[in-house]
Amino acid sequence: MKGWLGIALGDITGIGPEVTLKALAARPGPENARFLLIGDRANLERLNTQLGLALDLRPFTGYDQPGRVFVLQPLQASLPAELSPGAPAAANAALAWLEEGARRCLRGELDALITAPVSKEAIIRAGHRFTGQTEFLSELAGTQRTAMMLLGEDDRGRWLRVALATTHVPICRVTEAVTRAKVELAIELAAQACHDLGLARARVAVCGLNPHAGEGGQLGTEEQATIIPAVEAARHRGLDVVGPLAADTLFHQAYRGDFEAVVAMYHDQGLGPLKMIAFERGVNWTLGLPFIRTSPDHGTAYDLAGRGVADPSSMISAIGLAARLAASHR
Repeated sequence: MKGWLGIALGDITGIGPEVTLKALAARPGPENARFLLIGDRANLERLNTQLGLALDLRPFTGYDQPGRVFVLQPLQASLPAELSPGAPAAANAALAWLEEGARRCLRGELDALITAPVSKEAIIRAGHRFTGQTEFLSELAGTQRTAMMLLGEDDRGRWLRVALATTHVPICRVTEAVTRAKVELAIELAAQACHDLGLARARVAVCGLNPHAGEGGQLGTEEQATIIPAVEAARHRGLDVVGPLAADTLFHQAYRGDFEAVVAMYHDQGLGPLKMIAFERGVNWTLGLPFIRTSPDHGTAYDLAGRGVADPSSMISAIGLAARLAASHR
């Protein structure tokens, strides 16, 4: 397809639909982009009116129809207007919309998929085996060679780009989850992401797992046993990579521009610094999928839903990155 971006609307009891409509009203992406909103049409139209956005939301009938923003409702019945936060009906719908968008990407019908936030807890409570959208999409696409990258810039244009060796893993299991293969894959995908972004260099720095990167084995041996071999293997393949380095100083070095990307060992090691500098504009990009997938770097924010005050900046960034990547892949 040419210029079609899909947006799976996530949990409608959260802020996903609101930030999506606000972002589209800000007209992100190229002027010829067309957006397929995958969700509940009645709820979207009601929200469009409540927010006073006056977006022209057209029912989707085919990829050749004129217009800019279209709504596809995969489920036959509309969801109730009033649902409690994280209601099972909302969780089930969010998962169905996510799958619909992914399958259309896999069939080549969409150039990219942007996914609004879902609640892992609500989806699991509704009876599904679910770790996260990244893992769900990886399984649907039939690949395990994926990694999360979170990226964003501060108000002075200073970037952090952080790829994760592990994703949604309890902290007590991180040590066993950090394997040489996962670290090597995160390095490889982080370097490729730099090239996909058109950066002049692709210098990747790798965090240690332990404080002070293990202090030469005095504070843990995972660096010697796992991370150093992964870094050396990546370097032998021609990648510009260093590490493991102490995470408490590495993020400062990356923030000042010494490195284009960082590979963190676990979720909060990497996302804490990223959200500190780019909370409103951060983007989650799934590396390694056979299609482009981005997402705003925030959750459902049930406490903000329905109040009309949600900030669309992260969704605007997610749409912008997806459009940029899609244009470079054509």
